[in-house]
Amino acid sequence: MHKYSKQIRLLLAVDCIIFGFDGETLKILLIKRGFQPEKGNWSLMGGFVQPNESIDQAASRILKQLTGLDGVYLEQLHTFGDTGRDPIERTASVAYFALIDIHQYETQLSNDYHAEWFPLQHIPKLVFDHQEMVEAAKRRIRYKAALHPILFELLPPKFTLPQLQILYESVFNTTIDKRNFSKRVLATGLLIKLNDKDKAGSKRGAYYYQLNMQHYYAKFQAFLNFIPNPDTLHL
Repeated sequence: MHKYSKQIRLLLAVDCIIFGFDGETLKILLIKRGFQPEKGNWSLMGGFVQPNESIDQAASRILKQLTGLDGVYLEQLHTFGDTGRDPIERTASVAYFALIDIHQYETQLSNDYHAEWFPLQHIPKLVFDHQEMVEAAKRRIRYKAALHPILFELLPPKFTLPQLQILYESVFNTTIDKRNFSKRVLATGLLIKLNDKDKAGSKRGAYYYQLNMQHYYAKFQAFLNFIPNPDTLHL
């Protein structure tokens, strides 16, 4: 077998950034790292790409192995390759991210590596450059969510407008006027109002809605921005 001469060894890894929403709080999934260095410290789900698999396959395998999550759509974010990012060997890592409804995956979640959901505003110290990866993923999500209705994918089959507003406020780390938000959301035609209410928060209750999937796909590229000035957000 021919090989490239005078080339150094370089390891290729993947890291998975999983954001989830439980109806009240936007969270991130972390595990306890299982090997040195930094063994036992909080980490993203990561591992090395094997010779017989693609990078996408490695990401899905590692996520399932470390958390039990299977069938999660992962989107490639960025390759992190600073020379000193791993103290053991020169390693480049391809980061992936996903948005999920936490309740849909509760039964899949494994405790083998102490997988745990943390509120996005209270993330513990992470190993290596994983915090940098998380910040990059948050910027990407904010950019995409300002242009397209992708955050609806974090919601359960039926949800209230207050839940939707909490989600948008969490992603953009801001406060949105309740009346204006509701008006703009309903004007998109993306929601179907249901007859039942969630009365957990008040006696009057809040109506449940569900996503009109036909309109969702038809209007995906022509989404009325919930967040002003999306051009100020960068990938």
